Amino acid sequence: MLKVWGRPNSINVQKAMWAIGELELPHEHAMAGGQYGLNDQAWYLKMNPNGRVPLIDDDGFVLYESNAIVRYLAARHGAGTLLPDDVQGRGLADQWMDWQQTTLSPAMFQPFWGLVRTKPEDRDMAAIEKGIQDCARLFGQLDAWLAGRTYMAAGRLTTADLPVGAATYRWFTLPIERPEVPNVAAWYARLKQRPAYRKHVMLPLT
Repeated sequence: MLKVWGRPNSINVQKAMWAIGELELPHEHAMAGGQYGLNDQAWYLKMNPNGRVPLIDDDGFVLYESNAIVRYLAARHGAGTLLPDDVQGRGLADQWMDWQQTTLSPAMFQPFWGLVRTKPEDRDMAAIEKGIQDCARLFGQLDAWLAGRTYMAAGRLTTADLPVGAATYRWFTLPIERPEVPNVAAWYARLKQRPAYRKHVMLPLT
């Protein structure tokens, strides 16, 4: 049985749980991290020395790092569906997964943490505003990519969509002004029709 540790309000856990939901995988979900704790205990650190979430144990195979988990689950259970079935499609999926992790996520850090997880009196508004502007530019880049496309890397949902789609929910939910990105908005509307996205990603921002 697949077991997952993580807290639902973590974007990285949301990626993994969305993949599990799309693939309809039987699993156990144990709350961990944040207010739930456990991730600082010795047994947990033995499996994941980073002490972060998510963490999975798939019948004895232990894996951490959210994008690696998404790729693994898609390769094992979603070849030809969630995992693109051609080399170029997988290359594009990896490109956009890494883009979310290395480019979009750092830009979103200040807007999200500053506006959601920081008391108003402690906010660095200059850093928050810079992050908002950086994100606006990056979502413009994403908008250009999505022109004429239904999903990120194929005509269907793939691993490319999951990390970026989880971040996009946060972008559209933050209490900020955003530029018009019609192609992103249309893609986001398609994501919102997916039950697994609504269940695992579209949660209150906390």
